[in-house]
Amino acid sequence: MSVVLEFRPLMIQFPNIDPIAVQLGPLAIRWYGISYLVGIGLAWLLLSWRAKSKENWDSDQVSDLVTFAALGAVLGGRLGYIFLYKLNSYAADPLSIFKVWEGGMAFHGGLVGVLIAFFLFARKNNKSFFEVADFAAPVVPVGLLFGRIANFINAELWGAPTDRPWGIVFPGGGPLPRHPSQLYEAALEGLLLFLILWFFSRSSRPLKAVSGLFLLGYGFFRSLIELVREPDAHVGYIAFDWVTLGQLYSLPMIFAGVVLIIFAYRNKEGV
Repeated sequence: MSVVLEFRPLMIQFPNIDPIAVQLGPLAIRWYGISYLVGIGLAWLLLSWRAKSKENWDSDQVSDLVTFAALGAVLGGRLGYIFLYKLNSYAADPLSIFKVWEGGMAFHGGLVGVLIAFFLFARKNNKSFFEVADFAAPVVPVGLLFGRIANFINAELWGAPTDRPWGIVFPGGGPLPRHPSQLYEAALEGLLLFLILWFFSRSSRPLKAVSGLFLLGYGFFRSLIELVREPDAHVGYIAFDWVTLGQLYSLPMIFAGVVLIIFAYRNKEGV
C-alpha cells in the first residue's frame, strides 16, 4: 500500500482593507492618496534636514522643489502608465485617465516627470541640473516606499504564484497564493535604497555620483523583483517567459547610473 502525500502551500488571505480611509459625505479620502501625501511630506522633511548642511539651499527652495517634483511625479507617472502600458484601454475610455484612485502609475514615467521638474527648478533658481538631482535623489525612495504600500492596499501589481509560506491570495488574482511583490519593492526600492543613498550622500561626493547611484540601485532592484512580479495581463512577458517591460525600461537606468558614477569619479567635479 503506497501513500501519496500532496503538498498544499500555505495561503494567506489578503487582509480586508477598505480602500476608503475616511468617508465625509460624498468626499472619499482613500488610503492610496494618503500614502502619496505621507511620502511627499516625509520627503519634504528630509530635504529640509539636508538643506541645513548645504550653504546654497534654503527652506523656500526646498518647498518649491518638493512642489515641482510632486507634480512631475504624479503627471509623469500617470501619463507614463497610459503610454507605456495601457494606451489602447485608455483610448477606448478617455475619462478613466482621471480615475487615479484606482491606481495606474508607472515609475519610469514618473521619473521622466521628476527629471523635467528638476530641470525647470534648476533654471528658475540658477542651479545646475545635477546639483538639484544629487540633492533630491536620496529622498526619492521615500515616495517609492509609500507608493508601493499604496499598491498593496489597492491589491494591484501582485506577484507571480508561489508556494512560499508568505504567499498571499489577492482579490482578483485567482485562487493561488502570490508573491506580495509590492512589499518586496517597498523594502528594496524604498527602504533599502533610501538607506544606501542617505548614508552615501552624508559625505561629500562628486557631482553626479548620488544621482548615478540612485539610477543604478533602482534599476537593479526593480529588475530583480520583476522576476517574481506578475506582468500586466494585457502585456505579458516580452521574451523567454521571464523578461518584462519593467526590466526593459530599467536597463537604460542601470547603464546611465554606471556611466554617471564613472564620470563623477573621473572628473571629481563638485567634490
